[in-house]
Amino acid sequence: MSLSIRDVSLCAVVAMTACWAQPSRALDPRYPDWPCQQLKVPGIAVASVWNGPSIEGIDTKPADPKEADLVTRLAARRTPIDDARKLIADYLVGTDTEKQDKAKKLFAELYSTLNAQRDEVMNGIERFSRKQKAAADDIRAEAQKLRDMQDKASADQAQTEDLVSRLAWQTRIFEDRRKSTSYVCDVPVQIEKRLFDLGSAIQNVSSADPAKK
Repeated sequence: MSLSIRDVSLCAVVAMTACWAQPSRALDPRYPDWPCQQLKVPGIAVASVWNGPSIEGIDTKPADPKEADLVTRLAARRTPIDDARKLIADYLVGTDTEKQDKAKKLFAELYSTLNAQRDEVMNGIERFSRKQKAAADDIRAEAQKLRDMQDKASADQAQTEDLVSRLAWQTRIFEDRRKSTSYVCDVPVQIEKRLFDLGSAIQNVSSADPAKK
């Protein structure tokens, strides 16, 4: 016996919700809300992005508005790295000691800024993950409600079709958000890479031989 279009729609929605709304398992049980393939590593290890002298104990508050503006521009990923290198070269001037002091302080400020940025992004990713889990729970509940309605011979067709439409919309939103997960998960990696590139640029400029410029 052939199925009606409505029955096919019901079956399709139930199949979609069963597939899309499965509870995900965290790669690291310590962080159950972390949805990314990349393992969650709280905080950037200084040694992984900086080979220069220790920045421990250095005041990370910019000395003046000009310095604060420089840190903001360098930290912004929209600033091309070549432009960032030029800004760093223009800033790290003076005697060798002055350059070294400026270099350490500049990196310390960038480390503080970008590490905090990364923490904020990672917290946002986990909030996003919790919302997706809640959405998946809602979809499963609605899907079960739909199955129960299908089992009733006297099911109200209008209510059933309304639920089908609602489920289709919910699953579409859920899937669109799921597809964006890989993008948002890459942001902490990009921030860490940005800090590494800036640290390398600072070290290159501060250690360069003025006679070779």
